Amino acid sequence: MTEVATARRSRITPEREAELYAAVLDLLREVGYDALTMDAVAARTRSSKATLYRQWGGKADLVMKAIKHNKPDHGEGIDTGSLRGDLHALILLEDDCTIEQNSALMRGIAMAMHNSADLRRAFRAQLVEPEMAGFHQVIQRAVDRGEVRADRPALEFLLHMMIGGFATRALLDDQPPTQAFLISYIDAVVLPALGIPATP
Repeated sequence: MTEVATARRSRITPEREAELYAAVLDLLREVGYDALTMDAVAARTRSSKATLYRQWGGKADLVMKAIKHNKPDHGEGIDTGSLRGDLHALILLEDDCTIEQNSALMRGIAMAMHNSADLRRAFRAQLVEPEMAGFHQVIQRAVDRGEVRADRPALEFLLHMMIGGFATRALLDDQPPTQAFLISYIDAVVLPALGIPATP
């Protein structure tokens, strides 16, 4: 089944795929997830609706793949020699403008997920599981180096803590997260919870 899906997707060039994803994100910002339709995507991208369904299966998968396309692979190629350095490097993969845009998109998606099992499934498969895999690589290296004890209770909640820094910034402070805020949050909250001093 995977080979068939890959073969079908190969008919679309990477450039065309990027163009489609950009159009999906534009529509998502304009109308929100609930009002976004495959008809609208087809019209905006001059594609047939049948092609969209054949390539992506449905709206939930298309939207999540569009969001994922713009996000860097967390953990890939990052190994600074320390957990603090690795977590800072993860934050610095995206500039403040991109962080703000992605944060706004995810707030809208989070609301829509309450009413869509398909969206929750796609969210977990396309974003949560890859993010968790990347963070596990970063943490495992820290454990292997002896920076963090393998039985540290907070390890289980690392991804929750990181997402909390993104989500609560807008909710409580009425402003988007920034690189500076997230790095300060890592140093003051995440690292101490893992047993690493707040200052280098």
